[in-house]
Amino acid sequence: MIGDYKGSKPQIHESVFVAKDAVIVGDVTIDQDSSIWFHTVIRGDVAPTHIGKRVSVQDLSMLHQSPNNPLIVEDDVTIGHQVTLHSAIVRKNALIGMGSIILDGAEIGESAFVGAGSLVPPGKKIPPHTLVMGRPAKVVRELKEADYQEMERVRKSYVEKGQYYKAETEFGK
Repeated sequence: MIGDYKGSKPQIHESVFVAKDAVIVGDVTIDQDSSIWFHTVIRGDVAPTHIGKRVSVQDLSMLHQSPNNPLIVEDDVTIGHQVTLHSAIVRKNALIGMGSIILDGAEIGESAFVGAGSLVPPGKKIPPHTLVMGRPAKVVRELKEADYQEMERVRKSYVEKGQYYKAETEFGK
């Protein structure tokens, strides 16, 4: 379901795969080759949400905002299953592991990896190129070449999957 809220309608690039049971409402922009997966909710009814190019927002995720505090997801980000993003900034090439919660004013640095089940509290700045885990999330280590390769593999696979689902399945037609 894609709908407007008080005259504000989502702007979704024609190349984006949006699962038929996803909900996208209000002031939401989604750039090319991104994918919004099953049972995901993106509500732009409080502040804007901008999702960049080649971003996957995977199944059961929830994206929302607080007043005057937009949600920004830059290019080439992977958002795992059942993630909550609320008025945060996720810099390019980051990966947010499944079940993680990223709260108001938090900033995930470029190419950072937030481990599954992590809680990034309000206002927390996650350094670029680090692995963070826990509740609250703490830096565990700098990323290694194998981490970057895995992040790139996942990112590319979701761009490919999204395009396949959009063109070749009943979920995208």
